[in-house]
Amino acid sequence: MNVLRLRGFEIYKGHLGAEGQRTLVEALRPVLKAAPLFRATIPGGGKMSVRMTSAGDYGWFADESGYRYVETHPKGAPWPEIPPMLLDLWQEVTGIDRQPESCLINYYDGDARMRVHQDRDEADFSYPVVSISLGDDGLFRFGGKQRSDKVDSIWINSGDVVVMGGEARLAYHGVDRIRFQSSRLLPKGGRLNLTLRMVT
Repeated sequence: MNVLRLRGFEIYKGHLGAEGQRTLVEALRPVLKAAPLFRATIPGGGKMSVRMTSAGDYGWFADESGYRYVETHPKGAPWPEIPPMLLDLWQEVTGIDRQPESCLINYYDGDARMRVHQDRDEADFSYPVVSISLGDDGLFRFGGKQRSDKVDSIWINSGDVVVMGGEARLAYHGVDRIRFQSSRLLPKGGRLNLTLRMVT
């Protein structure tokens, strides 16, 4: 297994092969139908450039009052279940038997970005966040636990899996740009990023 270890981030390059990527995209179709992608409002009134949805017991949500996990889609329905393939992948790369409670699904088109941030809305930081990339390449930026720490970059490709645990669990990270239509996995181009998380 080809694993890069960079400042606490474990990057499993090409962990999902072409067939596994296609299978996962198909498993996500009913999830996206039941819980359509939406663009969240952030404090201050702006809109996020990524579109998002979730699966599992909780979904991540943002509006003018702040950031939090909620139990229902903005349209009012409970989030759909996390596909079993993702639960298996979580156990494979973390060795943790407890199943993740949330899968945040972010879709990046050619203009979308994710500013450098920390994942700190969860109750227990001893559990890692596992990130799976599908589709176009994304320039992943990662630093330390302080916003002022040096930030490095690496291109993340379709099928790569990143585990953010230990010293990397509260590290600042983000996505600086997308190589639009660098992959043929998604018919309309773009990048899907799935992050598995323990919420409670």
